[in-house]
Amino acid sequence: MDIFPQTKNTEIINPDLIEIQKYTGTWDHSTVKHLLSRTIYGATRDQINECINKGMAVSVSGLLKESTIPDPPVNYNVSDDPDVMIGETWVDKKLSNNRLRGYRRRSLRAWTVGIALNQGISIQEKMHLFWHNHFVISDIQDPRFEYIYSQLIRKNVLGNFRQFTKEMTIDPSMLRYLNGNQNTRFNPNENYARELLELFTIGKGLQVGPGDYTNYTEDDVIEIAKVLTGWRDRGYNSRRADFTVETYFVPNRHDSSVKKLSHRFNEVEISNMGDQEYAHLIDIIFQKDEVAKFITRKIYRWFVYHHIDKQVETTIIEPLAQILRDHDYDVKPMLEALLTSAHFYEMTFRGAMIKSPLDYTISMLNQFESKPINNQLATIYNYWNLIIRISEFLQQTPFEFPDVAGWKAYYQEPGYYQSWINSTTMQFRQIYRDLVFAGKLNFNGDIRNNASLKIDMLDFINSLNGASDPNILIDELVTFLFPQEINDAQKEALKEVLLPGLPDYEWTVEYNDYLNNPNNQGFKSAIENKLIGLLQAITAMPEYYLG
Repeated sequence: MDIFPQTKNTEIINPDLIEIQKYTGTWDHSTVKHLLSRTIYGATRDQINECINKGMAVSVSGLLKESTIPDPPVNYNVSDDPDVMIGETWVDKKLSNNRLRGYRRRSLRAWTVGIALNQGISIQEKMHLFWHNHFVISDIQDPRFEYIYSQLIRKNVLGNFRQFTKEMTIDPSMLRYLNGNQNTRFNPNENYARELLELFTIGKGLQVGPGDYTNYTEDDVIEIAKVLTGWRDRGYNSRRADFTVETYFVPNRHDSSVKKLSHRFNEVEISNMGDQEYAHLIDIIFQKDEVAKFITRKIYRWFVYHHIDKQVETTIIEPLAQILRDHDYDVKPMLEALLTSAHFYEMTFRGAMIKSPLDYTISMLNQFESKPINNQLATIYNYWNLIIRISEFLQQTPFEFPDVAGWKAYYQEPGYYQSWINSTTMQFRQIYRDLVFAGKLNFNGDIRNNASLKIDMLDFINSLNGASDPNILIDELVTFLFPQEINDAQKEALKEVLLPGLPDYEWTVEYNDYLNNPNNQGFKSAIENKLIGLLQAITAMPEYYLG
């Protein structure tokens, strides 16, 4: 079974004759919510309303506007790092001892989540995670290497896929992860050559013969490994003050022979080009049309849906891939065409994905505009680290993958996104949800009074229209939090949680008592406790897991 199944349609298609049909339907709350649920982590009510007012073209253009590179992660609470004061960045500092590596790794991971929590209306962070899951690295024990890798993604997140592939090929973390730094003319290592073809650029295709996978052959892997010889990394876990994390080319480790690719690449020959040979190779690979289709399918599965049938292949994948080729592999025009297409907004896709662990945890906090309890540096980083700790239990952690193919939810048939849900992850999603709304989740995951974050539910509810009516309150919450409407029986069940066995006016009286006496702790606690139960019930429903 191929990791990324290709379409079995063999019909010759002229994508020039097919245009992506633009969405011309109603630009309303439901439509905008679908767009934002796929492109950012948890839209607030204000962000949804902002995009409704702007319209589709301006909203999508804003989503695709390139963001500035964020300031680097810092030492947030370690006083005995001799080279980095608290509040300073460690990304360009030596590692005096291995004990310090742990806090720097925590700092990097927390910082990554922190950017997503402060994303604004931008696709940058969802695309950062997409490329992170595409150009996979793992088991890199130097956080400075990981930071450089992350910055490489941020630089190219909406840029040129071909150039990005060239730069990633000689990234120090990638060289280490797939043994490119051990690839020499004396002992060629095929790991990166194989993944460059199978996972990063063109895909296998259907096997049509021994060692022949439609798009490349085993002989191509052997020859490409020779092309990639000679590259090394420097600075890994260095304790020298003058260290530099970098890659460099060693000519006498490079195979200078003529490499000949198979009929899949028109039997092209690659002569010795020294440190430019790898870039020339990637140019050759990107001459094949299947590269554009391969990456388009992955982006489609990330933003739309996992199933790609013959019709989707013909009317969506092919023309989008052509847009990518027409723009010399710049990704942004293709994304814009997808996010403004009628296909993207079809009702069948709304709520058709199970939220990933990071999407589930970060989106919940963003939707309810949760904040750390104070602005101290350690508190802020600990708040971000909460998400990392939870994501570990939910089986999705930045910089740590099960294998080089990435998270199974985006490639493994037949379950795809369903792989996020099992008896273990479901339990921890419920624990996380309940503790967040109860205001009892802190850095250690314990139930204590010194929680690192809390959702101001009263402030959130007060901003809703007609919150004094329990029916309107539930309608507003369901419309905001669910991808599609629920039935009346479900709403009645939620009202029973809010008002067990009581008439509607009981909520109206209690809520108005609180509004008229906001400093009365009794009135405030009564409302808060009912809201905690209601929100826990709403976010426990299957609909909340969908996006």
